[in-house]
Amino acid sequence: MQRTGSVGEVFLAFLRLGVTSFGGPVAHLGYFRDDLVVRRRWMDDRAYADLVALCQFLPGPASSQVGFAIGLQRAGLGGALAAFAAFTLPSAVLLVAFAAGAAALGGPVGGGVLGGLKIVAVAIVAHAVWGMARTLTPDARRAGIAVVALALALLLPAAPGQLGALAVGVVAGLVLLRDGDSPPENELPPFGVPRAVAVGCLLVFVLGLVVLPLLTVATGSGAVALADAFFRSGALVFGGGHVVLPLLQSGVVQTGWVSPETFLTGYAAAQAVPGPLFTFAAFLGAVSDVGPGGFAGAGIALAAIFLPGFLVLLGVLPFWDAVRRRPRVRAAMGGANAAVVGILGAALYSPVFTTAITGPGPLVLAAIGFVLLTAFKAPAWAVVLVGAAGGVVVSFT
Repeated sequence: MQRTGSVGEVFLAFLRLGVTSFGGPVAHLGYFRDDLVVRRRWMDDRAYADLVALCQFLPGPASSQVGFAIGLQRAGLGGALAAFAAFTLPSAVLLVAFAAGAAALGGPVGGGVLGGLKIVAVAIVAHAVWGMARTLTPDARRAGIAVVALALALLLPAAPGQLGALAVGVVAGLVLLRDGDSPPENELPPFGVPRAVAVGCLLVFVLGLVVLPLLTVATGSGAVALADAFFRSGALVFGGGHVVLPLLQSGVVQTGWVSPETFLTGYAAAQAVPGPLFTFAAFLGAVSDVGPGGFAGAGIALAAIFLPGFLVLLGVLPFWDAVRRRPRVRAAMGGANAAVVGILGAALYSPVFTTAITGPGPLVLAAIGFVLLTAFKAPAWAVVLVGAAGGVVVSFT
């Protein structure tokens, strides 16, 4: 298919996102929407929400999968790899540097900056929820689905709550939205993944889960064991973000590869850098007692934890693009899209709002960020700078 952009364009767009996207996967989706949907108009809101809903259903880091798919649609496989590299490497490099002994932010100023970045994430996510709600919940039925999804996402544990909310959205869409949207035309262009390649990616995904443990036993290689542990972590987590932490802890702490103290120190550092939380794997690979350690260990862990999610995404994209045009599938996706709004609303409350808004000062700073985004149309990176500076001011008040 004819691509509409270049690899360089995709790389630069995601590099900016990679150095400014603080706040975790939900906030990342807000940054993506603000820059790629609203400002650059690479796709529309409904197509973006369809992609977000699909990636929420798949194992792996949801926000990175969304970025990978947008890069793929924009500039082919080179664009997908450019989006992944540009969005991931800034935080990965910072965490490897931290693992090598670089000083972390400290003191009242550093703490204020980190607090401000958490606060500005509230504004980013609120802006995303507001914008997507106007597009994806235009009537009472879809608004009702969003409210039910919000309740499920808040009342049930993270992964079951999100998956349950999406499942309820799909069922409700099939029942309530049969006479809904007209067939999509060019909302989401084909991704250009041949079906043979898609099937091959799914086979590689399954083989990775089966063969890597066998190779670990057969070879006794620390590098293979490291790849196996991180591949399994990436393959078995849904939604990404903080949900992967128990799997990582099981893979590297309970096995004695990384001490609990080092694990928690690295996790704290991962909160202080932009980009996907999955780059925490780079820190763990660098400090692990198993495998080569250093840059080589970081590279193995980083590639292994992201690979399964991208393989599954490539495996389902061509089939999903075909079936989504069927009336019942459109109804199901309409319900899922409404549920995505509810899930984002739940995440806006917890952990984003409850973690960041600890008093009147943080609430005022979050409101300033929201007004800058909505009324003044300020770019997200500028709001991040305002939030960081405002966080320092709030910390001294």
